[in-house]
Amino acid sequence: MSENGSEDGSLHIVDVATGKDVDKVIPNVQYPTGGGSLAWREDGSGFWYTRYPGAKEPAERQHFYQQIYYHRVGDDPAKDVYVLGKDFPRVAEIALDARPGAPGVIASVANGDGGEFAHYLIARDGGIRQVTRFEDKVVAAALGPDGLYLISRQDAPRGKLLKLALDDLTLAKAQTIVPESDAALEPGGEFGAGNITLTRNAIYLREIVGGPSRVAIYGLDGKPRGQLQLPEVATVDEMTVMDDGSLLVAVKTYLEPPQFMRVDADSGRSKPTALRQTSPVSFGDVEVVREFATSKDGTRIPLNIVRRKGLKLDGSAPLLLNGYGGYNVSLVPRFLGAATRLWLDAGGVYVIANLRGGGEFGETWHTQGALTNKQNVFDDFAASAQYLVDKGYTSKERMAAIGGSNGGLLMGAVFTQHPELFRAVVSTVGIYDMLRVELDPNGAFNVTEFGTVKNPEQFQALYAYSPYHHVNGGAKYPAIFMATGETDGRVNPMHSRKMVARLQAATGSGRPVLLSINAHAGHGMGSSLSIRVNQMADIYAFLFDQLGMTSPLQ
Repeated sequence: MSENGSEDGSLHIVDVATGKDVDKVIPNVQYPTGGGSLAWREDGSGFWYTRYPGAKEPAERQHFYQQIYYHRVGDDPAKDVYVLGKDFPRVAEIALDARPGAPGVIASVANGDGGEFAHYLIARDGGIRQVTRFEDKVVAAALGPDGLYLISRQDAPRGKLLKLALDDLTLAKAQTIVPESDAALEPGGEFGAGNITLTRNAIYLREIVGGPSRVAIYGLDGKPRGQLQLPEVATVDEMTVMDDGSLLVAVKTYLEPPQFMRVDADSGRSKPTALRQTSPVSFGDVEVVREFATSKDGTRIPLNIVRRKGLKLDGSAPLLLNGYGGYNVSLVPRFLGAATRLWLDAGGVYVIANLRGGGEFGETWHTQGALTNKQNVFDDFAASAQYLVDKGYTSKERMAAIGGSNGGLLMGAVFTQHPELFRAVVSTVGIYDMLRVELDPNGAFNVTEFGTVKNPEQFQALYAYSPYHHVNGGAKYPAIFMATGETDGRVNPMHSRKMVARLQAATGSGRPVLLSINAHAGHGMGSSLSIRVNQMADIYAFLFDQLGMTSPLQ
């Protein structure tokens, strides 16, 4: 738990029957971006967890050097036993994965945010074995009762599935049981562990195909058994093995509330369950069409276009374009909810662009938008916007863009490079000074994704697109709404403050440049419902005003 969305968290062990703490609170277990993780011993007597050096250490160490400790329930946390991590990188990010019946716990260690991972097996008896190194290109690991399963990108940028025998965890002896296919096996969730689900007689692999996902089913020998039947454009969030061996699968789409399906352990057939969310809004008159823009270098960029059926492509509709493009994070189908329903009812169109830098098509798609290739992401977004204008979905005077965090960097880069492209831009918790970001505690984790000013080639690339350094006096910038949280540990609020000050002094368009700062919010995780609702109301009020829209609620 952390205060005011800071993600500077402490660990509470709570009796679910009484709601009271069982043990003393364990401090320093979580901090952005390294986060925090925990894995219970199967008998419930204790757990492995991650923690940071803490306030007694020098400031330059407090939010780095994450390590693994073991806590026995009932003991004083001061007696917790060190397990692993003193030799990990300064920017290590650890995820722990324990599964019923497995002979140990997997510790997956990320070397910052760039996509390199090492994997360790912590045996139930306390023995430790390093299985893979950062340079091995193994991006996920899952421990089953019959072996260790690995997603490898070695000579397979979209990923292949390897298997190691438990009595010999030498990577060179791994067997390829599922070769690379047309779909990507991406790291996701706890560094991809959730993308490999093992039942008593099958392997379920979550694959991503340009944004939407599918679930491929294999026997334990790797022989294909087909695919799980899912809606056409959907994503699978969770796959949980139940006590009877069946599988509970969480499915999300753009237009239907999240629901759970149950997969029979023997037949592999799925059926809906009564476990589903409800929504006060319906999208029966709405469709999602998938089209492709062509980027500057000829790359095809998927666009998920959410529109009311029968929309006339006459360029008159207000349109909101969303993008991210970084960290191997894929923008996948998610239920759009009431705010998007309001937008559509006001005549709007909503579009999600799957940009390079994400994981939608595998590691190559990611690396084409990372480090010195980052400009590709901005070119992809600009090309997407121009495509939507050319096809008659909207006009530049009726189009807005929105993005947050790395997507905020995207917003800053695009509106400084193409100030004429959008009428309005919403950018939340964004990074804008790419020459100083690595000086922040959390900025160090980003070096493997963005690069460093200490490398001459990477410095030139960073400076070439750094939004703050390309604000030009007198340029006719769009209307801009920025938002940040005072306790944001991922992106220093300084970025938003200095960027807004520079824009307010420079813009020649006469359009507003606004900044919203919340003293009780961070990067967005853990923000209260009231904070999120108020910010959403501010954003939509700004967009409706700038695009000349009338709320259907009036």
